[in-house]
Amino acid sequence: MATIRLTAAEATIRFLAAQETEIDGRRVPLFGGVFAIFGHGNVAGLGPALQAAGKRLPTFRAHNEQAMAHAAIAYAKTHARRRMMACTTSIGPGATNMVTAAALAHVNRLPLLLLPGDVFADRRPDPVLQQVEQFGDPTISANDCFRPVSRFFDRITRPEQLLHSLPAALRVLTDPAECGPATIALPQDVQAEGFDVPAAFLARRLHRIRAPEADARDLAEAVAALRRAKRPLLIAGGGVKYAGAEAALAGFAQRHGVPVAETQAGKGSLPWDHPCNAGAIGVTGSAAANALAAKADLVLAIGTRLADFTTGSRALFAQARLVALNVAAFDAGKHGALAMVADAARGLAALETALAGWAAPADWTGRIAPAVARWNATVARVTVAPKPGALPTDAQVLGAVNRAMPREGIVVCAAGGLPGELHKLWRANDAASYHLEYGYSCMGYEIPGGLGAKLAMPKREVVVLVGDGSYLMMNSEIATSVAMGAKLTIVMLDNRGFGCINRLQRGTGGAAFNNLFDDAAPPVDFAAHARSLGADAVAVDDIAALEAALPAALRARRTTVLVVTTDPQASTTEGGAWWDVPVTAVPRDAAQTRARTEYERRRAGGAP
Repeated sequence: MATIRLTAAEATIRFLAAQETEIDGRRVPLFGGVFAIFGHGNVAGLGPALQAAGKRLPTFRAHNEQAMAHAAIAYAKTHARRRMMACTTSIGPGATNMVTAAALAHVNRLPLLLLPGDVFADRRPDPVLQQVEQFGDPTISANDCFRPVSRFFDRITRPEQLLHSLPAALRVLTDPAECGPATIALPQDVQAEGFDVPAAFLARRLHRIRAPEADARDLAEAVAALRRAKRPLLIAGGGVKYAGAEAALAGFAQRHGVPVAETQAGKGSLPWDHPCNAGAIGVTGSAAANALAAKADLVLAIGTRLADFTTGSRALFAQARLVALNVAAFDAGKHGALAMVADAARGLAALETALAGWAAPADWTGRIAPAVARWNATVARVTVAPKPGALPTDAQVLGAVNRAMPREGIVVCAAGGLPGELHKLWRANDAASYHLEYGYSCMGYEIPGGLGAKLAMPKREVVVLVGDGSYLMMNSEIATSVAMGAKLTIVMLDNRGFGCINRLQRGTGGAAFNNLFDDAAPPVDFAAHARSLGADAVAVDDIAALEAALPAALRARRTTVLVVTTDPQASTTEGGAWWDVPVTAVPRDAAQTRARTEYERRRAGGAP
């Protein structure tokens, strides 16, 4: 057997560079690159190995470890899990900075390879700089924090273990059901050790994402349930996009006359103006989709985790028979659903064949257009520019951005109030055009997420919508985007604090506390700050000024930040469904008493 003498670090990088995937019939590298922030735990091992790889596996330098992992996740999400990135850090705070990103990838079922450095495997110099010592167990290091938020975890204590661990991690990263973060902790001494690597281990390998078909018995049960349904509704989740099932969904819905509602991850599965698209569902949903869900007698949930925002805390369509088409049995079996474990595209194709000649009753199908027309009128009303002198709402800002957006643009957002407004109101043209991280609702994802989306699709214009709270948490990758020439348009909404949680606080009977900046807090010159990071930036006074500034920002070749002050109290009240947020059972004032009474009423009756 032919072998090559390499260090463990060299073997790791050469293995990753040899992995390939297939997109539109073309073989391309599976890994688009490695984000690296070097320290004493990886600079002398993985550092030289990455430098030697050159363009075969490009290295990108970021400014924050959590942010670079967010960018890697967004890259994979934009590529519908067909391509991915790896991230490497030193052994201490750099490694643990990535734990939040690992949790985000885990929740959202997105591939992310993490290669944190680790302490010495031979323990001779222990305790080393940045080592976290567990008094009763010397085998534990800071990297054990990754265990609960990784789909695969290993610590390499001998170089030969890579021959098993790297392929095992790749199996998880490319598996449609198990997909999530894989962490391989690399002790710094092991990275530099040499061993004889089988040449076959470094050979090019093509990974094709499996697309399993449904069990015939599950299919028969799902078909029988659909044929009995008088008011069926489809829910499109992120699994529709990851399976490339958008066309199958559109054809199925139209041929069978079934309305489609979309989750945050599934939004864009159908163009916003498709005749069967009823809009967003759930807590942040449209009035059209939620009204149909409340009347449905069967819900076919495709590729969704069925989280509380989708189900209205299990109250929105509790009366309906639930059929779950999902590639992951874990998700397909939730909420007592009739499970159909399959790839979304293949599952829909099988249903299409078995349901030949069947269609939803005409009176049910006929409800879609009037409901959507009423909702579109609402969208137009709430997104129109405010009267001169009034602070704009989030809805009015995103309305202006949506109108200016190129047809193939990508909007990126994450936590706070903006995702709810976007889910209800944004008009998405295709699957890639709407990029929201809302499974983990992670503040700080927005700007690095925009960077990852831009790296994945450099020819598309990427617009990041971010609140001042998230901006202050994570803005360093503005400098990275400028340095890399990965141009973003960032629209930053300044409502002087955490406006979304302030509204929730008051809505559950509390008084405003610890969320909005008080008058003593100094104003932040966000435009000046963005310029200091290398971006072009301008503060706009109102929607008219924003609309005037957007065309130039979208045409610009350098990252541009537009800052607009918004109303922290306003949000779109139309649409939506109930969300179970516990209210104090021992109210202390009239506001808490009212909130508790309303909470008990809704929980008892399951009212949407």
